[in-house]
Amino acid sequence: MPHRPTPRRRTVATLLAALALALFGGLSPAFAQLQLRIGGGAFQPMPIAVTDFSGDPSLGNLVSSVVTNNLRRSGYFVPLDKARFPEVPSFDAAPSFEKWRATGIQGLVTGRVSRDGGGRLKVEFRLWDVTSGQQMTGQQYATDPANARRTGHLVSDAVYTKITGLGPFFDSRIAFVDESGPKENRRKRLMVMDQDGANVRALTTGESSIVAPRYSPATQDIAFMTQQTGHQPRIQVINLETGTRQAVGNFDSMSASPRFSPDGRRLVLSVQQGGNADIVTMDLASKAQRPITQGMAIDTSPTYSPDGSQIVFESDRGGSQQIYVMGADGGNPHRISFGEGSASQPAWSPRGDLIAFTRQRKGGFAICVMKPDGSGERVLTEGFHNEGPTFAPNGQYVLFFRDPGGQGGGKLYMVDITGRVEQPVPTPSYASDPTWSPLLSGK
Repeated sequence: MPHRPTPRRRTVATLLAALALALFGGLSPAFAQLQLRIGGGAFQPMPIAVTDFSGDPSLGNLVSSVVTNNLRRSGYFVPLDKARFPEVPSFDAAPSFEKWRATGIQGLVTGRVSRDGGGRLKVEFRLWDVTSGQQMTGQQYATDPANARRTGHLVSDAVYTKITGLGPFFDSRIAFVDESGPKENRRKRLMVMDQDGANVRALTTGESSIVAPRYSPATQDIAFMTQQTGHQPRIQVINLETGTRQAVGNFDSMSASPRFSPDGRRLVLSVQQGGNADIVTMDLASKAQRPITQGMAIDTSPTYSPDGSQIVFESDRGGSQQIYVMGADGGNPHRISFGEGSASQPAWSPRGDLIAFTRQRKGGFAICVMKPDGSGERVLTEGFHNEGPTFAPNGQYVLFFRDPGGQGGGKLYMVDITGRVEQPVPTPSYASDPTWSPLLSGK
């Protein structure tokens, strides 16, 4: 397997050369008829076809297969089987729309992969509205051949956002805890991969257990809790560009649940104080610490709102684990979760409109969402054991892990915020504690 460049090198040296040029000129808004409405009660995935990208056969097939797989896994599209394609359309000409309409599809993606004189790759695509016979959008990307797969994610995002009106999320990564070995003695390593399960790599060796990793919203850093046998658990931060790791904080007792501020400059975490736990903020540059909750309760799992003005956290101050929201300075803490059972592990959507959390009640664990004021609670998925929700960069999907019990282990799944779409996320072995990165493009 070829060496995979660091995120910064790939962006600066390759994909920041993305030209994002509309092909065939601009289109009148009147022609943009192809649209998928997600929230309706009679929602049906859109039939779409993604043809093999012409030009370089191997790389063209790779890019088109990534696009096809991404659109299918989103749950909002049903790609047409290649055996039913009525033609192999030329990239430089309009498709035979009558033939494609007969297959029942509404959208058609065509593309081409070529190399310039310097060996760089040019990936072009067009999205066609089959019903109206018009091109909706088209772009091209210039990159190193080693990054052909990533252009598939960029094409997927362009198609997905144009049709759904939602933000992109395919050009992102997932970090998680990889679990291997017998259940009573698991080796827990921090791993990272593309959001579709490709390009997996280990960030730690397993010499210490890893718990609760969380991506920075603004930098290529991941914070996590690590524990070696006989040592106090500690918070560490690893930089994905350099691979460097550093311990943060100098606490006499256990620190846990680290989360970054929206600008990536601070951490908010939970620090054990005797029999209780308080929430503390830490400036990563100066290492200055400030407690923002104090009392006899166990306050943990803090997470900033996207604008940094509030913090959601879980606490047993009312007698059971429930979810509270307070100002970023600790002011005006108030409970927002009610109903049967306990509520824990809150995660604020990047859009700011929802908070995902784990609801434990008789019969199992559910992944739920509610508005930041506690209203509109909905169950997205439930079962024997579901935990650890984390949002996609566009706020439309929630990633979590599910453990069916027995001698097996957890697996990753994603569910959309309507609860209609649920998909497994492939990992090399058992997995837990996922965290979804921000978009890589633009980083």
